[in-house]
Amino acid sequence: MLRIGVDAMGGDFAPEAAVRGAVMALEQMGGDSRIVLFGDRDRILEVLAQEGCPADCFDIVPTTEVIEMGDHPAKAFQQKADSSITVGFGHLAKGLIDGFASAGSTGAMMVGSMAVIRPIEGVVRPAISSVVPTIAGRPALLLDVGLNVDCKPEVLLQYGLIGSVYAEAVLGIERPRVAVLNIGEEETKGNAQSKATYELMKEQDRFCFAGNIEGSHLFSGKVADVIVCDGFVGNTVLKMAEGLYRINSVLGCNDNPFWRSMNYELVGGTPVLGVNATVIIGHGCSTPLAIKSMICSTRQCVKADLTGRLQHAFNH
Repeated sequence: MLRIGVDAMGGDFAPEAAVRGAVMALEQMGGDSRIVLFGDRDRILEVLAQEGCPADCFDIVPTTEVIEMGDHPAKAFQQKADSSITVGFGHLAKGLIDGFASAGSTGAMMVGSMAVIRPIEGVVRPAISSVVPTIAGRPALLLDVGLNVDCKPEVLLQYGLIGSVYAEAVLGIERPRVAVLNIGEEETKGNAQSKATYELMKEQDRFCFAGNIEGSHLFSGKVADVIVCDGFVGNTVLKMAEGLYRINSVLGCNDNPFWRSMNYELVGGTPVLGVNATVIIGHGCSTPLAIKSMICSTRQCVKADLTGRLQHAFNH
């Protein structure tokens, strides 16, 4: 039985959005999975009653504290020992749950990922990634999208391997193509970082290196399935795409499969890649639909044994 932990107190609209999203996710769980809610038991039960959902559909781990968005992540993680995030990571570290997801404090989630779950041996810096749609009809993976704003070429080389493992295990892409986001396709283009990364990637044999990719081809699906960049560039690209989606929504131009799949609510969350368990971080403004997607993404990563595959990739 897979046990998917959810921070019921995380997000701008918690616990209502988190619990309602968990109720929505029940249909997708199947008989092999169980959702574990961490948070204020009374408030969780109140929302479940409003939804007409029996409480025994979930396991509830009662907690009494919440790490707020304005709290200092590291201090709050330590000082609020009975917070939903801290207790959730404790359960994850002990193997009492198989994955943990939250739309709460990103900083606290990263503290738990790095200090409690810890990076996989051999991984220099874990990354956070985002699945992006392409007009080819299959998704691509962009990483890093904000965790490490400055990356050495050796770190970007590891992102190529991490992204390749994710794309194959979770997205189902056989022998995914990995490319470096750059200002041109030619090997000689780019800054010192991208040129050095290109040299490292073309010499390795751990993944399928496709060269450089320009921003104009990012969403085409024709060049690469995994796009590697530092967190500064990746976060800029991601927020530009989200901004375009919102503009198109206002203009009424989102009625096609490509733009609909740009909706963050359907992605749900961002996996922390390169740590020793499945951790998914959602948007603070997550709706119930986004929470549902986040929970389903967590289950998908667990079922694909993504962590085990990454551990094997870095230690064999």
